[in-house]
Amino acid sequence: MSAKKSVGHHTSVGSRVFDALNIMLLVGLALVTVLPLLYVLAGSFATESEIASRPFFLWPEKFVTSTYEYIFATDTFVRALITTIVVTAVGAAVQVILTLTMAYPLAKRYLPGRTLVLNLVIFTLVFSGGMIPTYLVVRDLGLLNSYWALILPLAINPFYLIIVKSFFQELPQALEEAARIDGCNEMGVFFKIVLPLSKPIIATFSLFYAVGIWNDYMSPLLYIDDNSKWTLQVIVRQLTSANAENALASLDSVFFPVEGLKFAVVVIATLPILFFYPFLQKHFAKGVLIGSVKE
Repeated sequence: MSAKKSVGHHTSVGSRVFDALNIMLLVGLALVTVLPLLYVLAGSFATESEIASRPFFLWPEKFVTSTYEYIFATDTFVRALITTIVVTAVGAAVQVILTLTMAYPLAKRYLPGRTLVLNLVIFTLVFSGGMIPTYLVVRDLGLLNSYWALILPLAINPFYLIIVKSFFQELPQALEEAARIDGCNEMGVFFKIVLPLSKPIIATFSLFYAVGIWNDYMSPLLYIDDNSKWTLQVIVRQLTSANAENALASLDSVFFPVEGLKFAVVVIATLPILFFYPFLQKHFAKGVLIGSVKE
């Protein structure tokens, strides 16, 4: 009888209406998210006259690639793209390494001064030095106009650090004890036992750190005065600002497709993240379940 009631409940009119409304809502949200992306992609392959005459379209009337040809023929854009890729790769590696090596000792309850350090980390979640003190520190360290200024000030995210520390705390202690019995020291336990078990969390926060560096335009604006060292996001900001034509003129350009260039640069700035995400999706899904491993 209870089974029949359960089946009847799931096939009732109210249940079907609820499912239909949920589907409509999710489809609507998906369209709100996807349509602007499709519009930007279509606009990057459209002519300037079509972009000016058609307020919205998902497929260009005339398919052209002149905007992308212009971008990759201009040293400024190619240099900014290469700079962004290198800074993102090196920065994400440095940030993940520093986060892991700080989180592992803090996961040990017997570490002297552990509570004090954790309280200082938590303090930075609530209070920060601010833009001006951070700039003064970067300046006094001689990092202005250096790519390290885009990496080191944000080297460790305190929120990510606490999550990684919690993950390390919930790894089975028996594995570490067995490794020590076999002759491993702390470094051996970390590299041979802890890191192989931490692939999901490493992949997850590598993605988080990489996306953060890739999308960061404030740090280059603050610390990089030389436009030959600009990252791609600074170029995107300059082009999508109100004075886009002046920004383009400063790049020693004679002719430029202003509107199409805005769309194309946004596409180029977005595609790398969309390309790498599927390869990390499996680990990312596991990383969402951080803390599920119990002793």
